[in-house]
Amino acid sequence: MFGIEELKDRIEITNTTVECPVKGCDVKVRRQRVVFKREEKFKCQKHNIYISPSTFVYFNELDNVLWQEKDDINLFKRIKNVKRVTGIAHEKSEDAITWNVFRFLDKYNLLESILSSITGYNINELELIFWSYSQFRQYAWDPLLNARIEFGESNNIKNAINEGSEPDLIVKSDKALFFVEAKLTSDNKTPSDKEGIEDKIKNPKKYTTGGNSWFEKVFISDYKTIIHEQKYELMRFWLIGSWIAHNLDLDFYLVNLVLSEREKDIETVFNKHIRNNERRKFIRITWEDIYKRVLNSDISTVDKDVIIRYFKNKAIGYDGNGRLQKAFTIL
Repeated sequence: MFGIEELKDRIEITNTTVECPVKGCDVKVRRQRVVFKREEKFKCQKHNIYISPSTFVYFNELDNVLWQEKDDINLFKRIKNVKRVTGIAHEKSEDAITWNVFRFLDKYNLLESILSSITGYNINELELIFWSYSQFRQYAWDPLLNARIEFGESNNIKNAINEGSEPDLIVKSDKALFFVEAKLTSDNKTPSDKEGIEDKIKNPKKYTTGGNSWFEKVFISDYKTIIHEQKYELMRFWLIGSWIAHNLDLDFYLVNLVLSEREKDIETVFNKHIRNNERRKFIRITWEDIYKRVLNSDISTVDKDVIIRYFKNKAIGYDGNGRLQKAFTIL
Protein backbone atom coordinates (compact mmCIF):
# COMPACT_ATOMS: atom_id res chain seq x y z
CA MET A 1 0.00 0.00 0.00
CA PHE A 2 1.42 3.37 -1.05
CA GLY A 3 1.12 6.41 1.21
CA ILE A 4 2.91 9.62 2.12
CA GLU A 5 6.19 7.84 2.85
CA GLU A 6 6.20 5.91 -0.43
CA LEU A 7 4.89 8.59 -2.79
CA LYS A 8 6.61 11.56 -4.42
CA ASP A 9 5.81 14.98 -2.99
CA ARG A 10 5.21 16.21 -6.51
CA ILE A 11 4.73 14.49 -9.86
CA GLU A 12 5.52 15.75 -13.33
CA ILE A 13 2.45 16.22 -15.51
CA THR A 14 2.60 17.24 -19.16
CA ASN A 15 -0.06 17.51 -21.85
CA THR A 16 0.60 13.92 -22.84
CA THR A 17 2.23 12.10 -19.92
CA VAL A 18 2.10 11.54 -16.15
CA GLU A 19 4.93 10.05 -14.13
CA CYS A 20 4.45 7.22 -11.67
CA PRO A 21 3.90 8.67 -8.18
CA VAL A 22 5.99 6.05 -6.38
CA LYS A 23 9.36 7.33 -5.16
CA GLY A 24 12.33 6.28 -7.25
CA CYS A 25 10.22 5.27 -10.24
CA ASP A 26 11.03 6.86 -13.61
CA VAL A 27 8.09 5.34 -15.50
CA LYS A 28 5.81 7.73 -17.40
CA VAL A 29 2.44 6.74 -18.81
CA ARG A 30 -0.04 8.30 -21.20
CA ARG A 31 -2.08 11.06 -19.57
CA GLN A 32 -5.73 10.20 -19.22
CA ARG A 33 -8.48 12.77 -18.92
CA VAL A 34 -12.04 13.18 -17.60
CA VAL A 35 -13.02 9.53 -16.96
CA PHE A 36 -10.51 7.28 -15.17
CA LYS A 37 -9.75 4.16 -17.20
CA ARG A 38 -7.98 0.98 -16.17
CA GLU A 39 -6.09 0.42 -19.40
CA GLU A 40 -2.56 -0.87 -19.99
CA LYS A 41 -1.38 2.40 -21.53
CA PHE A 42 -2.10 4.12 -18.20
CA LYS A 43 -0.43 1.47 -16.04
CA CYS A 44 2.96 1.44 -14.34
CA GLN A 45 4.08 -2.14 -14.82
CA LYS A 46 6.67 -1.86 -12.04
CA HIS A 47 4.16 -0.97 -9.34
CA ASN A 48 0.96 -2.46 -10.78
CA ILE A 49 -1.07 0.75 -10.60
CA TYR A 50 -3.13 2.73 -13.09
CA ILE A 51 -2.26 6.42 -13.03
CA SER A 52 -3.95 9.75 -13.68
CA PRO A 53 -2.75 13.30 -12.93
CA SER A 54 -4.64 13.31 -9.62
CA THR A 55 -4.69 9.74 -8.31
CA PHE A 56 -4.02 6.07 -8.94
CA VAL A 57 -5.81 2.73 -8.75
CA TYR A 58 -4.28 -0.60 -7.72
CA PHE A 59 -4.48 -3.48 -10.19
CA ASN A 60 -5.28 -5.78 -7.25
CA GLU A 61 -7.88 -4.36 -4.88
CA LEU A 62 -6.42 -6.31 -1.96
CA ASP A 63 -3.35 -4.07 -2.21
CA ASN A 64 -5.60 -1.35 -0.75
CA VAL A 65 -6.85 -3.56 2.10
CA LEU A 66 -5.00 -3.67 5.42
CA TRP A 67 -6.20 -6.87 6.99
CA GLN A 68 -5.16 -10.05 5.22
CA GLU A 69 -5.83 -12.74 7.82
CA LYS A 70 -8.01 -15.66 6.77
CA ASP A 71 -11.07 -14.44 8.69
CA ASP A 72 -10.77 -10.96 7.21
CA ILE A 73 -10.44 -12.15 3.63
CA ASN A 74 -13.25 -14.70 4.02
CA LEU A 75 -15.63 -12.04 5.32
CA PHE A 76 -14.58 -9.64 2.57
CA LYS A 77 -15.26 -12.31 -0.06
CA ARG A 78 -18.64 -13.23 1.47
CA ILE A 79 -19.68 -9.60 1.30
CA LYS A 80 -18.64 -9.35 -2.34
CA ASN A 81 -20.49 -12.56 -3.20
CA VAL A 82 -23.71 -10.86 -2.14
CA LYS A 83 -22.99 -7.17 -2.70
CA ARG A 84 -21.48 -5.38 -5.69
CA VAL A 85 -18.79 -3.54 -3.74
CA THR A 86 -16.72 -1.58 -6.25
CA GLY A 87 -13.91 0.92 -6.17
CA ILE A 88 -11.95 -0.70 -3.34
CA ALA A 89 -8.79 -0.52 -5.46
CA HIS A 90 -9.00 3.26 -5.79
CA GLU A 91 -6.53 5.25 -3.68
CA LYS A 92 -9.35 7.61 -2.65
CA SER A 93 -11.90 4.87 -2.01
CA GLU A 94 -14.28 5.64 0.85
CA ASP A 95 -15.25 1.97 0.91
CA ALA A 96 -11.63 0.91 1.40
CA ILE A 97 -10.99 3.26 4.29
CA THR A 98 -14.32 2.32 5.88
CA TRP A 99 -13.38 -1.35 5.73
CA ASN A 100 -9.82 -0.81 6.96
CA VAL A 101 -10.80 1.33 9.95
CA PHE A 102 -14.06 -0.27 11.06
CA ARG A 103 -12.80 -3.80 10.63
CA PHE A 104 -10.05 -2.90 13.11
CA LEU A 105 -12.52 -1.28 15.53
CA ASP A 106 -14.70 -4.36 15.36
CA LYS A 107 -11.87 -6.83 15.86
CA TYR A 108 -10.62 -5.05 18.97
CA ASN A 109 -14.00 -4.08 20.45
CA LEU A 110 -13.39 -0.33 20.25
CA LEU A 111 -16.62 0.52 18.49
CA GLU A 112 -18.73 0.00 21.61
CA SER A 113 -16.92 2.77 23.50
CA ILE A 114 -17.04 5.15 20.53
CA LEU A 115 -20.79 4.67 20.06
CA SER A 116 -21.40 4.85 23.80
CA SER A 117 -19.68 8.25 23.89
CA ILE A 118 -21.90 9.43 21.04
CA THR A 119 -25.15 8.32 22.68
CA GLY A 120 -24.32 8.93 26.34
CA TYR A 121 -25.31 5.40 27.35
CA ASN A 122 -23.71 1.97 27.13
CA ILE A 123 -23.92 0.34 23.72
CA ASN A 124 -23.59 -3.44 23.53
CA GLU A 125 -24.40 -6.46 21.35
CA LEU A 126 -23.17 -4.95 18.10
CA GLU A 127 -23.85 -6.26 14.63
CA LEU A 128 -21.78 -4.58 11.93
CA ILE A 129 -23.40 -4.51 8.53
CA PHE A 130 -20.94 -3.52 5.82
CA TRP A 131 -22.67 -2.30 2.63
CA SER A 132 -25.97 -3.88 3.75
CA TYR A 133 -24.41 -7.34 4.26
CA SER A 134 -25.55 -9.04 7.47
CA GLN A 135 -22.85 -11.23 8.97
CA PHE A 136 -25.47 -13.02 11.11
CA ARG A 137 -27.67 -13.93 8.17
CA GLN A 138 -24.80 -14.04 5.65
CA TYR A 139 -27.04 -12.16 3.25
CA ALA A 140 -28.39 -8.68 2.72
CA TRP A 141 -29.94 -7.19 5.87
CA ASP A 142 -33.72 -7.79 5.78
CA PRO A 143 -34.88 -4.53 7.42
CA LEU A 144 -33.01 -2.51 4.80
CA LEU A 145 -34.40 -4.60 1.94
CA ASN A 146 -37.91 -4.07 3.27
CA ALA A 147 -37.33 -0.33 3.60
CA ARG A 148 -36.13 -0.09 0.00
CA ILE A 149 -39.41 -1.64 -1.12
CA GLU A 150 -41.52 0.43 1.28
CA PHE A 151 -40.12 3.71 -0.05
CA GLY A 152 -40.22 2.74 -3.72
CA GLU A 153 -36.53 2.16 -4.37
CA SER A 154 -37.24 -1.38 -5.54
CA ASN A 155 -40.32 -3.44 -6.33
CA ASN A 156 -39.33 -6.83 -4.88
CA ILE A 157 -36.91 -8.48 -2.48
CA LYS A 158 -34.73 -9.98 -5.20
CA ASN A 159 -34.11 -6.63 -6.88
CA ALA A 160 -33.80 -4.84 -3.55
CA ILE A 161 -30.49 -6.60 -2.85
CA ASN A 162 -28.71 -4.31 -5.31
CA GLU A 163 -31.13 -1.41 -5.60
CA GLY A 164 -31.64 1.52 -3.28
CA SER A 165 -30.07 3.46 -0.46
CA GLU A 166 -26.99 1.90 1.11
CA PRO A 167 -25.02 3.47 3.96
CA ASP A 168 -21.34 2.63 4.09
CA LEU A 169 -21.93 0.97 7.45
CA ILE A 170 -24.92 0.05 9.58
CA VAL A 171 -24.44 -0.80 13.23
CA LYS A 172 -27.31 -2.43 15.10
CA SER A 173 -26.96 -2.58 18.87
CA ASP A 174 -29.13 -3.45 21.83
CA LYS A 175 -30.38 0.12 22.20
CA ALA A 176 -29.72 2.01 18.97
CA LEU A 177 -29.35 1.78 15.23
CA PHE A 178 -26.55 3.72 13.52
CA PHE A 179 -26.28 4.58 9.84
CA VAL A 180 -22.72 5.71 9.08
CA GLU A 181 -22.18 7.70 5.90
CA ALA A 182 -18.43 8.07 5.40
CA LYS A 183 -16.85 10.78 3.29
CA LEU A 184 -13.22 11.18 2.29
CA THR A 185 -12.80 13.46 -0.72
CA SER A 186 -16.47 13.75 -1.67
CA ASP A 187 -19.03 15.94 0.11
CA ASN A 188 -22.70 15.74 1.06
CA LYS A 189 -23.99 17.74 -1.90
CA THR A 190 -26.21 15.41 -3.90
CA PRO A 191 -27.34 15.67 -6.60
CA SER A 192 -24.44 17.83 -7.74
CA ASP A 193 -25.99 19.27 -10.89
CA LYS A 194 -29.19 21.00 -12.02
CA GLU A 195 -30.24 18.10 -14.21
CA GLY A 196 -29.91 15.69 -11.30
CA ILE A 197 -31.97 17.95 -9.06
CA GLU A 198 -34.78 18.17 -11.59
CA ASP A 199 -34.76 14.42 -12.09
CA LYS A 200 -35.07 13.73 -8.35
CA ILE A 201 -37.95 16.19 -8.04
CA LYS A 202 -39.81 14.57 -10.95
CA ASN A 203 -39.26 11.10 -9.52
CA PRO A 204 -39.73 11.15 -5.73
CA LYS A 205 -40.43 7.40 -5.70
CA LYS A 206 -42.35 6.77 -2.45
CA TYR A 207 -40.14 8.89 -0.19
CA THR A 208 -42.96 11.26 0.77
CA THR A 209 -45.73 8.63 0.96
CA GLY A 210 -44.09 5.40 2.14
CA GLY A 211 -44.22 4.18 5.72
CA ASN A 212 -47.64 5.82 6.24
CA SER A 213 -46.20 9.20 5.23
CA TRP A 214 -43.19 8.74 7.53
CA PHE A 215 -41.54 11.69 5.77
CA GLU A 216 -43.88 14.13 7.50
CA LYS A 217 -42.99 12.68 10.90
CA VAL A 218 -39.21 13.10 10.54
CA PHE A 219 -38.77 16.20 8.35
CA ILE A 220 -39.53 19.88 8.84
CA SER A 221 -38.70 20.92 5.27
CA ASP A 222 -40.61 19.60 2.26
CA TYR A 223 -39.07 17.21 -0.24
CA LYS A 224 -38.39 19.79 -2.97
CA THR A 225 -36.59 22.14 -0.59
CA ILE A 226 -34.26 19.38 0.56
CA ILE A 227 -33.50 18.33 -3.01
CA HIS A 228 -32.80 21.93 -4.08
CA GLU A 229 -30.38 22.23 -1.17
CA GLN A 230 -28.61 19.09 -2.41
CA LYS A 231 -29.20 16.89 0.62
CA TYR A 232 -30.81 14.02 -1.27
CA GLU A 233 -28.46 11.33 0.06
CA LEU A 234 -28.69 12.42 3.69
CA MET A 235 -32.45 12.76 3.29
CA ARG A 236 -32.78 9.13 2.20
CA PHE A 237 -30.63 7.82 5.03
CA TRP A 238 -32.51 9.86 7.63
CA LEU A 239 -35.87 8.75 6.26
CA ILE A 240 -35.12 5.06 5.86
CA GLY A 241 -32.89 4.67 8.91
CA SER A 242 -35.32 6.35 11.30
CA TRP A 243 -38.19 4.25 9.92
CA ILE A 244 -36.26 1.00 10.43
CA ALA A 245 -35.20 2.07 13.94
CA HIS A 246 -38.82 2.96 14.81
CA ASN A 247 -39.98 -0.49 13.70
CA LEU A 248 -37.22 -2.15 15.75
CA ASP A 249 -37.95 0.09 18.75
CA LEU A 250 -34.40 1.45 18.71
CA ASP A 251 -32.95 4.94 18.93
CA PHE A 252 -31.55 6.19 15.62
CA TYR A 253 -28.33 8.03 14.83
CA LEU A 254 -27.31 9.16 11.37
CA VAL A 255 -23.55 9.60 11.64
CA ASN A 256 -21.79 11.70 9.02
CA LEU A 257 -18.10 10.75 9.12
CA VAL A 258 -15.91 13.38 7.46
CA LEU A 259 -12.41 14.86 7.47
CA SER A 260 -11.90 17.35 10.31
CA GLU A 261 -11.34 20.31 7.97
CA ARG A 262 -14.41 19.66 5.83
CA GLU A 263 -18.13 20.43 6.21
CA LYS A 264 -17.80 21.79 9.71
CA ASP A 265 -21.31 23.23 9.53
CA ILE A 266 -23.10 20.12 8.22
CA GLU A 267 -24.99 19.59 11.47
CA THR A 268 -26.44 23.10 11.31
CA VAL A 269 -27.15 22.78 7.59
CA PHE A 270 -28.99 19.46 7.78
CA ASN A 271 -30.62 19.83 11.20
CA LYS A 272 -32.76 22.69 9.93
CA HIS A 273 -34.56 20.17 7.68
CA ILE A 274 -35.19 17.35 10.15
CA ARG A 275 -37.13 16.62 13.30
CA ASN A 276 -34.57 15.71 15.94
CA ASN A 277 -35.63 14.36 19.30
CA GLU A 278 -34.22 12.20 22.07
CA ARG A 279 -34.58 9.10 19.90
CA ARG A 280 -33.42 10.50 16.55
CA LYS A 281 -30.23 12.48 16.01
CA PHE A 282 -27.94 13.56 13.21
CA ILE A 283 -24.30 13.99 14.20
CA ARG A 284 -20.98 14.78 12.59
CA ILE A 285 -17.81 13.02 13.67
CA THR A 286 -14.38 13.01 12.04
CA TRP A 287 -11.86 10.43 10.99
CA GLU A 288 -9.41 12.27 13.20
CA ASP A 289 -11.74 11.68 16.19
CA ILE A 290 -11.51 7.96 15.53
CA TYR A 291 -7.74 8.15 15.15
CA LYS A 292 -7.45 9.74 18.61
CA ARG A 293 -9.62 7.00 20.09
CA VAL A 294 -7.39 4.34 18.63
CA LEU A 295 -4.20 6.15 19.63
CA ASN A 296 -5.37 6.54 23.25
CA SER A 297 -6.72 3.02 23.59
CA ASP A 298 -4.98 0.52 25.83
CA ILE A 299 -4.69 -2.02 23.03
CA SER A 300 -1.22 -3.50 22.73
CA THR A 301 -0.89 -5.24 19.39
CA VAL A 302 0.95 -4.98 16.10
CA ASP A 303 -2.38 -4.23 14.43
CA LYS A 304 -2.66 -1.01 16.43
CA ASP A 305 0.69 0.09 15.04
CA VAL A 306 -0.57 -0.79 11.55
CA ILE A 307 -3.74 1.29 11.80
CA ILE A 308 -1.92 4.24 13.39
CA ARG A 309 0.58 4.23 10.54
CA TYR A 310 -2.30 3.95 8.06
CA PHE A 311 -3.87 7.15 9.42
CA LYS A 312 -0.56 9.02 9.44
CA ASN A 313 0.53 7.79 6.02
CA LYS A 314 -2.77 8.05 4.14
CA ALA A 315 -2.72 10.26 1.04
CA ILE A 316 -5.63 11.46 -1.10
CA GLY A 317 -3.99 12.04 -4.44
CA TYR A 318 -2.44 15.08 -6.07
CA ASP A 319 -3.80 18.60 -6.45
CA GLY A 320 -3.98 20.58 -9.69
CA ASN A 321 -0.32 21.49 -9.37
CA GLY A 322 0.81 17.90 -8.95
CA ARG A 323 1.43 18.20 -5.21
CA LEU A 324 0.69 15.29 -2.90
CA GLN A 325 -2.20 15.77 -0.46
CA LYS A 326 -2.31 14.32 3.02
CA ALA A 327 -5.65 12.82 4.03
CA PHE A 328 -5.83 13.54 7.74
CA THR A 329 -4.99 16.51 9.91
CA ILE A 330 -2.76 14.61 12.31
CA LEU A 331 0.34 15.93 14.10
